Amino acid sequence: MTKTIFAAVTAALLASSAAYAADVYQAEPQPAYVDAPEVAVAEASGWYLRGDLGYNFNKLRGAKFFQGSNADEASFTTSSIKDSFWVGGGVGYQVNSYLRTDLTFDYMFKSDFKGSTTGSCGVAVACTSTDLAALKAYTLMANAYVDLGTYAYFTPYIGGGIGGSYVKWDKLRNTSCETGDPSNCDPTVEHGGKGSWRFAYQLMAGASIDVTCNVKADLGYRFRHTMGGDMFGYASNGGPGYDKGFYSHSVHAGARYVFGGCETPVAYEPPPELPVYK
Repeated sequence: MTKTIFAAVTAALLASSAAYAADVYQAEPQPAYVDAPEVAVAEASGWYLRGDLGYNFNKLRGAKFFQGSNADEASFTTSSIKDSFWVGGGVGYQVNSYLRTDLTFDYMFKSDFKGSTTGSCGVAVACTSTDLAALKAYTLMANAYVDLGTYAYFTPYIGGGIGGSYVKWDKLRNTSCETGDPSNCDPTVEHGGKGSWRFAYQLMAGASIDVTCNVKADLGYRFRHTMGGDMFGYASNGGPGYDKGFYSHSVHAGARYVFGGCETPVAYEPPPELPVYK
């Protein structure tokens, strides 16, 4: 009898221990993985402002004038213009990582002109003239560029543009002297300078350099062809005259300020709270 009671009590204790263990045990929770906050990279697009300073190596394509009447056109025997500085600025838009466009305006500082003609004059049959003047130009251009990929901080590019230049000539001073005796000269004649709008186009190549996320330096080369136009007016049986246009090979340094060029972080969201097990 005692053995029976003892066996029953032992069985009851074992059953209750198993039930308690089942109630207490729970599967170990899996660790929660929380992604790091994302950072949104600014898209390669947006508005920018630019400014440039450059130096032109200029070449005049020639000049002509009417001698005596409009039926007698003659070319200058020699004609050249000097090199000059220029400064410019503009506003543009980065369409995507490879294409951008801008509208630029620049001013070419005074470039001195020196030319000569040969023929008869008041003091002799054989004369050579010395002709002095200067020009300056204001140019408005619409441009497009192809960026050729970014390598470290450098982005090489090529581009082209079309537009117009307003070329303004100062007065031309003409002094004709005997070829064999340069001290025997006619009085100097002044011709009023002319100004005109001309078609112009340009080709560019260079590289942008990332200085900060908003500022890019720009080093480049530019070839520009400015068409011909009015040069000076009629005076003392000579003129008017016109130039045949000029080429400009230019090197420049500048900078672009890009609006919204920096990375913008996404608003931080705290990770979800983990369940507490008791």
